[in-house]
Amino acid sequence: MDESNATCGKRLASIGLENTEANRQAYRTLLVTVPGIGQYISGAILFEETLYQSTVDGRKIVDVLIEQNIVPGIKVDKVTISESPFPSFTMQSQEVA
Repeated sequence: MDESNATCGKRLASIGLENTEANRQAYRTLLVTVPGIGQYISGAILFEETLYQSTVDGRKIVDVLIEQNIVPGIKVDKVTISESPFPSFTMQSQEVA
């Protein structure tokens, strides 16, 4: 559901808008406030900026998703670690070894 700042910037540029935090916020607000969206989407993977961002009217984007029964998550773009206490579980690390 969500995109990196660079990818979001490409979408904004296609309609003649600058890639600013305010424009990304407005774009994301538009996405998460569609009436009834929770009837069609059960989960949303968020870019890190969005995880802490509010809608243009001041509500946390994560809270807006939860209100619509959409489970927010975050994709971690870091190195994987195969040393896990669970055999079929791969962990993500924030630091590259």
